[in-house]
Amino acid sequence: MAYHDRNSLSKIIRHRRTMIPLTLRELATACGVSVSHLARIESSGRFPSPRILCKIAKPLGFTEQELLVLAGYISPNPFMLKEEREEYAVGRLDTRVAKVLAQEPLEVQRAVIKMLPVLRSIAKDIAQSDMGER
Repeated sequence: MAYHDRNSLSKIIRHRRTMIPLTLRELATACGVSVSHLARIESSGRFPSPRILCKIAKPLGFTEQELLVLAGYISPNPFMLKEEREEYAVGRLDTRVAKVLAQEPLEVQRAVIKMLPVLRSIAKDIAQSDMGER
């Protein structure tokens, strides 16, 4: 079962926080993210960025990679069993990109993921300028 949709991921985060148990304020203090931002994530009003997921992973008892996979930002470890890989289907990255990225160390995956919004913006600007030249 893939969890990289907004509602499922928010439920997982809220469930884990309440089972530990941590209040929103305690989690915010532990990870350096505002209480209001965490509340929006838990209510599905905001989908967390990879940077935020990395900040909240440890206090919630996840590894950074687990949360990034659950959110669909990276593909699962290629050495997982086939059944496990199918459980974490890639959702936010092109499958070819995710496949290549999964072969890289976690630090490289994080760096690429942080650059994606900039690259998408550049690609959008290029596409718009190409449309204007025609």
